[in-house]
Amino acid sequence: MTKETKKKRGRAPANGAELIVDFFERNGVDLVFGYPGGAVIPLYDALHDGNAKHVLARHEQGAAHAADGFARASGRTGVVIATSGPGATNLVTGLANAHMDSVPLVAITGQVNTSSLGTDGFQEADIYGISIPITKYNYLVKNPADLEDVLAEAFFLAGTGRPGPVLIDVPRDIQTAPAKSNGKKTVSIPGYDPRPVPDDGEVEALAGAISRSRRPVFYVGGGASGEGVSETLLKLAEDSDIAVVSTLQAKGVFPDDRELSLGLPGMHGAKYANLAINESDLIIGLGVRFDDRVVGDVRGFAPLARVAHVDVDPAEIGKRVSVDIPVAGDLKLVLDRLAKTIKPSKKPAWRERLARLKSEHPLIVPESRGNLIKPQAAIRALSEATGGEAIIVTDVGQHQMWAAQFVTSTKPRRFLSSGGLGTMGFGLPASVGAALSGTGLPVALVSGDGSFQMTLQELATVRQYDIPVKILIIDNGCLGMVRQWQEFFFDKRYSQTVFEYNPDFSALAKVYGIPGKRVENPADLTDSVRELLETPGPGLLDVVCDGGENVLPMIPAGKGQTDFYEAEENPPRPS
Repeated sequence: MTKETKKKRGRAPANGAELIVDFFERNGVDLVFGYPGGAVIPLYDALHDGNAKHVLARHEQGAAHAADGFARASGRTGVVIATSGPGATNLVTGLANAHMDSVPLVAITGQVNTSSLGTDGFQEADIYGISIPITKYNYLVKNPADLEDVLAEAFFLAGTGRPGPVLIDVPRDIQTAPAKSNGKKTVSIPGYDPRPVPDDGEVEALAGAISRSRRPVFYVGGGASGEGVSETLLKLAEDSDIAVVSTLQAKGVFPDDRELSLGLPGMHGAKYANLAINESDLIIGLGVRFDDRVVGDVRGFAPLARVAHVDVDPAEIGKRVSVDIPVAGDLKLVLDRLAKTIKPSKKPAWRERLARLKSEHPLIVPESRGNLIKPQAAIRALSEATGGEAIIVTDVGQHQMWAAQFVTSTKPRRFLSSGGLGTMGFGLPASVGAALSGTGLPVALVSGDGSFQMTLQELATVRQYDIPVKILIIDNGCLGMVRQWQEFFFDKRYSQTVFEYNPDFSALAKVYGIPGKRVENPADLTDSVRELLETPGPGLLDVVCDGGENVLPMIPAGKGQTDFYEAEENPPRPS
């Protein structure tokens, strides 16, 4: 980042904008992302003298995704600022993305003066109304005396309970109005319990079910990425031979390299993961939504199993799948109680069955055809070269699923991907945020030629702040996942999914002042990936890949856990 020497203002805040910046300083907010505009000039003027570093994105969507990536990697609440009207509406995709994946985010938007609200003034948009369905909560501040309490509540709500994005819309005259700190240090919101204590009876029922089970499976989601959960989960699983399947958001919470890890379940999960769910007698959902990409046809999901669901959000329990053992409460508290209650119980027959499923249905990188690089091989090369000691960020598409299959993650918060919303363009700005999150880990982005071109302007952000992101582009000349569906289910009618023109992404990187290289020969792949990772500062590797590859195995949408499609002929039709 550019070097800036800033000192605290040394005086009490004089107006709303200064109060916001003062709040940042008093509450440890040391990094914000954003893009200025007329309705937030007072706030940006205050930021000029504040201690918080500001990263200037090249688009508000990029700023939102960067704050999201920062939050996912660090576990802290990300902060993004945008102006009114188009600035605020450009945040919408980023807010919806964070909302679907339960990412703690606070967005502060400028707004027209309070006297102009509802008049269709210049750059007025009702971002408060627009964002209601895609935020955990939101505010429109109409009184400067409320501003500090709103800020405190917003950060409290964003980062506690089930995390999520909170938006604060601050009219311009509220930013310039006289305001002072009220000195309040605690937040209390009637009816909101950020860390609900689980019911003893529910926990005992779950402990008993685990003890009696012969083929148990932990189904782990993003809600398990909180501090301390991974260690307890590992102990419980290995003490009682409980298999573990991990959603995209939970990758690394249970180490991929452990014998009991079955990786990703669902539509593009390993066949052995789905078969284990199908044969299980007890599914224990931990911080998951039982979403359609994993469950498919709810009528055929885990037909032999009782289902338990542990979640901090009671609204999720039983929403899609009937639950036999509901446990509403903080996941860490539940797992800690289970660890103290359950006596270790080995299940050699189950372990043997899991090992056999893995050996019979392995995930395999296919052999190269002629001189074409297989995209799976490129991703595996990146995983091997980073050795689990990097944060891997993905965009959305085929490369995302291959990364979930072939990247080995052994710790939480080291695999960042847009799950629920499936946002193409998430990857590059999210990797910016991850690289600035203070973890000290290297950051590598796996993107596709489609996704990358949605937010590639953030290469300028990467260069301006010298952010050492290593970018690997799976360049297959098409919108691969949609093309795959067209191949399987629409008689190979490739409507608008094959790119007739792509830039040379390595040359594009150089235009932005970033080292770039293009690789087309499989024999050069491993050395090129290693060279990318060893490049000082940012770097980009354009990997020209076989555009005919498909993500397999595949369970078509709406089908059951065993309705696999693994060959090129006669796929089952989606429901």
